[in-house]
Parts: sequence; structure tokens; C-alpha cells
Amino acid sequence: MGSYWIDTTDAPVRPPPEGDLRADVVVVGAGIAGLCAARELVRAGREVVVLEAGRVAAGASGHATGKLTSLHGLRYARLAHERGPEAAELYARSQEEALRRTVLLCGELGIDAELERVPAFTYVMDGERAPEVFLEAEAARAAGLDARYVTVTGLPYPVAAAVRVEDQLQFHPRRFLLGLAEDLVARGGVVHEGTRVTGLRELAECRLTLAGGAVVHASDVVLATQFPLVCHSGLMARLTVRRELVVAAPVAAGDAPEGMYFTEEDGVRSVRSAPYPDGRRLVIVTGEAVTPGAGGTGQRLARLEAWAHRHLAGFPGGPAPYRWAAQDVYSADHLPYIGHEHPDTQHVFVATGFGGWGMSNGVVAGPLLAAHVTGGPRPPWTELYDPRRLLPLREIGEVARSQATVARHYMAGFGPPPRCTHMGCELGFDESEQIWECPCHGSRFAADGTVLHGPATAPLERKDLP
Repeated sequence: MGSYWIDTTDAPVRPPPEGDLRADVVVVGAGIAGLCAARELVRAGREVVVLEAGRVAAGASGHATGKLTSLHGLRYARLAHERGPEAAELYARSQEEALRRTVLLCGELGIDAELERVPAFTYVMDGERAPEVFLEAEAARAAGLDARYVTVTGLPYPVAAAVRVEDQLQFHPRRFLLGLAEDLVARGGVVHEGTRVTGLRELAECRLTLAGGAVVHASDVVLATQFPLVCHSGLMARLTVRRELVVAAPVAAGDAPEGMYFTEEDGVRSVRSAPYPDGRRLVIVTGEAVTPGAGGTGQRLARLEAWAHRHLAGFPGGPAPYRWAAQDVYSADHLPYIGHEHPDTQHVFVATGFGGWGMSNGVVAGPLLAAHVTGGPRPPWTELYDPRRLLPLREIGEVARSQATVARHYMAGFGPPPRCTHMGCELGFDESEQIWECPCHGSRFAADGTVLHGPATAPLERKDLP
């Protein structure tokens, strides 16, 4: 289980702090949202410290598929229906701005992130869903995207219908983020790896505690940790976590499909390719969406690999050379939460709920978070992403169902050990990865109880079984 992006990049070690710290702004999390925000804040003259529990761009961003697209499944028709055509247009504008900004940053900083311009497709195999796809193409075009309805794609198998959007981006996410981190440090920012934040209080100033006892003081804090380390109950109720598996293998360049492809069918299937060092293309396949803790990773990987072998020319049978898992947080209304953590906070900001589209939404979050912190001009989509926004009526039932599931896991956590140190939910053990996973909020623990992924900050309690 190793990410191709992490395996093909070397990164300098950035040690933990040696004692207490003070900064204008502390950014928790060195993924795409955290680093984009930190760079904008440093450019605005703020003293910025980034705290990362693991390594830079080795968490969610290092396990992404590296797609930067404004086409996010079948989102525009739904968004226009629930919030109006203007909301759909603002969403499209923000995503296209993220693509433009990424190209600009790579050029300005000289980052070789293997940027490629390709079309993006959302497709269905089921002919009965073709009208739904047609409506999505119309809504995406009305929102300002170069979108059209098609029935033929670059895939080596037929589809019933698809939305095609031109001139999208794919890239090597970790190369991009390591370049951002290098520029951030060159501009006076500080990055500390291996530094887990265990607590946060917002008083006259923000006070963060670190594992080991050190304290960090800051005027403002940005939480860019997927599921926020500190999360008001109202926001927590609107977030769910999902994992998807990724398999990748090199194929002959002529066998790799051109473009990026996504379908919600078959438990999600996503296909794209990337440059491979020997001139071939690395075909990357994502799918088998599942709640953390559900287990069965080995069987799901085999199912995904078998699908890729059947559908994609040159993809080998059996275990793929690269296998990893991507985890993301989903909001109840399918829009990210970027801004104040809850209505009463003034100096704590979050970026979460990217819903599987973290690359473009992470870039969107950078300047928006910086504008919140500095009080500078805010983009026109600020309110669209405000975590304090009201939910559409149809989403309230979804939140209630999600919380009922959480409640069941929470009550079960008071039975046999172990239970999550975040909120006490029962954990599931994945035999393939040898990892404990929390189905409520996505915390992950090594077999020995060490925290691998928050929002949990404390290791599992050791217990002797009878």
C-alpha cells in the first residue's frame, strides 16, 4: 500500500519545534489547502507557522489521484436546482480560478508538476441515466464551463452518455506541494513536521498544545486537516468520511486513455493516466468507495484490479504495482466548508468537506482563507462556501440519518475494546492494512494504537484481553 506520488519524490525533513512558539497565524496541516493558505498569508506579510503531524503532502494530498477539474460528478444541475443558477456559476468560476492559479504558480515558482491539459468526463453506463447526464451538461454549460453532452469518449469501452469539459488539468500533486512548501520557507514561513496538535483554545489569542507539552500562541488558526481537529457539533453533524482505493500500473503509452473519467456507478470508478519515467503511462484507477472501518480492503482491491484488467488495455491481472487509499470528508450539501469554524468563533478557520475533489477545492481554499484572516477583499464565492450557511431542506434528512449511524457506532464503542479516542466510537480493524479505523469521523490508528490520522489526537488505550 504505497502512493506513487510519495514513492517518486524526495522531501527535506522539517523537524518539530524545540519548545514553545508564537506566530501571527498557525496553519495546522501541510496538504494542499494548508500550504496554499500559508503561502498567501506569508505574501500578505503575516508570520506563519505550519504544523504537520506527519510529512508535508504525505496525507490526503499525497494519496489523491492528482485531478484538477471543474467537473465534479453530476454537481451543477443539483446545485442550480437547490441554490439557484448563480450559485452554480460561482462554483464553476471558483474551480476554474483554481486551475488558472495552479498553472500560474507552477510557472512562477518553476515547479515541474507534470501539468497536462486534458478533457474531463463524467459518464454513465446505464442508459436510463442518460437524461440526467444531459441535464448536467446543460447546467455545467450554463454555469460557464466549456461543457457538452457526448456519447463517445476516449475510454476503450462504450458508455451510455457523458459530460465532457475541455481544457482541464492533471498533475503530480506532491511535486506541486513540495514546491509550494519550499517557496513558503524561502519567504520566511516555517514548517514543522512530526508535530501533532492535541488541543486548541480560542481566548484573547489562540493557544495550541502539542504532543509532548509544547505550546503555540497565535492570533489566528487555520485548520486544514480534512476532518477539523476542533469541530463544533453543528459542523460535525454535517460531515461524513469516505475512503476509496487506488490501483495504478504502467501501460504502453498508446493504451492509456486520454483524459480524466469519473462515474458514480459500480461504487465509483475514476480513470486517468500520468507520465511514467520510461516513456509509458501510469494508468490510475480509483473506486470501491467505503466507510472507514468497514474492512475487506483486500477483497475490494482485488475487485478494483479485476475491473481495471477487464476494461483497460494493458492493465495487468493480479495485484497492481501501486496500491493506496484516499480518504476524504463529505459535506451534507456537497459544497466545501471554507471559513469560520462556527458562528461564535472569530479567529479559527476551517477548510473541509471537499467531497473527493480536494485538489481544486484545496487551491480555492488558499486565497479565501487568507482573505478571512487578513480582512482583505473576499472573492464573490465566499458565502457559497461559508461553514455557517443554512442547509437546503432536503439535506436535513441526510444529516439525521448520518447522525443516527454515528450514534450506533458511538454506543457500540462502550462494548468490547477498542474505541476511538476522539469521541468513543467503535473501531473496525482492517486485516489487509493492519489498521484500526473509526467509521464516525475517520480517525486511523496503527495496530499498536499509534494515531495515524485525526481528528483523534491520543493513542488507543492498551488493554489485556481475557
